[in-house]
Amino acid sequence: MKKDAGVLNHYPNESGMPAALLNRERPTILLADDEPAMLEGVRRLLEDEFQVIGTAQDGQMLVTEAKTLDPNLIVADISRPILNGFQAARRLKASSPGAGIIFLTVHEEVAFVAEALAIGVKGYVIKRFAAQDLIPAIRAVLEGQSYVSPAIQQ
Repeated sequence: MKKDAGVLNHYPNESGMPAALLNRERPTILLADDEPAMLEGVRRLLEDEFQVIGTAQDGQMLVTEAKTLDPNLIVADISRPILNGFQAARRLKASSPGAGIIFLTVHEEVAFVAEALAIGVKGYVIKRFAAQDLIPAIRAVLEGQSYVSPAIQQ
């Protein structure tokens, strides 16, 4: 583990990528949010390191696209039309059990985090901290770990 400028780097290689991901194609991600501007912003944030293979603007579309595209990871908002994030996550755990799920949300309540983790969501990122928390959350979940935005843990 390297330590640079006060930051612990759990990935002791130049890329900053988890070692298990270095020799594979870029991990695939499906994004879900009902705000097109948010989808585009997250896509831009992730595109250098990950392959965004699709987007969905409602929960039912998310479940359908996940079955079709078989992503490594799903990044989804909780508050969406048709199926909310919790409903969609329950269906996704049944239909696409191999895909990790991260909620990217405005909801900072501990009860939301607890429910998400209880149903098998592996990451919980607050939207206002997406620029600093989302990529570390994705890396952690891809390595089989859980991640919760540090702001919630305080």
